[in-house]
Amino acid sequence: MTDTGVMRIVSLLPSATEISYALGLDEQLVGVTFECNEPPRAREQKRIIVGGQDTSGMAPSAIDAAVRSRLAAGEDLYTLDAGALSDLDPELILTQDLCRVCAVPTEKVRDAAVALGCTAEVVTLDPHSLDEVLASIADVGAAAGVPDRAAVLCEELSARIAEVRTAVRGARRPRVAVIEWVDPPFGAGHWMPDMVAAAGGDPVACRPRSRSVPTNWSAIAAERPEIMIISPCGFDLAGAIEQGAGLVADSALMARFPDTEVWAIDGDGLMVRPGPRLIDGIESLAGIIHPGRCSRPPETAARRLR
Repeated sequence: MTDTGVMRIVSLLPSATEISYALGLDEQLVGVTFECNEPPRAREQKRIIVGGQDTSGMAPSAIDAAVRSRLAAGEDLYTLDAGALSDLDPELILTQDLCRVCAVPTEKVRDAAVALGCTAEVVTLDPHSLDEVLASIADVGAAAGVPDRAAVLCEELSARIAEVRTAVRGARRPRVAVIEWVDPPFGAGHWMPDMVAAAGGDPVACRPRSRSVPTNWSAIAAERPEIMIISPCGFDLAGAIEQGAGLVADSALMARFPDTEVWAIDGDGLMVRPGPRLIDGIESLAGIIHPGRCSRPPETAARRLR
């Protein structure tokens, strides 16, 4: 602890930063990554200790190729600023091992901490399901010394999920495919199928509670989705709309999905980051899947493309 009794916390992934702010730990949070943009002030007020490649302007296929090339060569996708970490001297570091494409792996963090003589507790957040996302919020609260705040937040989030489940109970469950990447296509994995189910859909072309893997459009079409949600990892709504519009414009591709609704959603904000905003995502999905029972998602969250 500092002289004021405030724990110094470093977050090495955007979802952990969002969780920290939701738990009222903004004063304790001293370091974040270049991708921690929610709330926006996180990148403005905190020390950025993790950098990475700027992929803006790159096509999805080019990003995928670059990631695969660097991973195959044993190269890191993110750069940990050891000097900044040493200066901050954190007592709690929040990281993950879920996806090497998403953040610095725990092993790298532990090695850096040992080399610097840093004795911080390293908490790894690796949720695979919606329930585990809520549990990870409790884990952060416990590690940061605010378990009661975490319990209250989890209760509030669980109550919102329950409200959605109640609203869609008894309704027919349309077949819903969430596309986590478009070129090559990846069906949704981990907690996203749980989100679709909570919103009253039947998740298809997916890998529940498992890592998403590349597939092909023929395999997705074989699942006969009635609704397709374009939710590219790392992209906001504008990026999802651009990529989804490209798919819709491909008449040969769309011929495989003659009656499928196509939607774009703010993947980065509502789907792929395992934090509190996933519940906003569930509410938006419910509005897409069951517009007669749930409110349509706001224009800032999702947009129908077809």
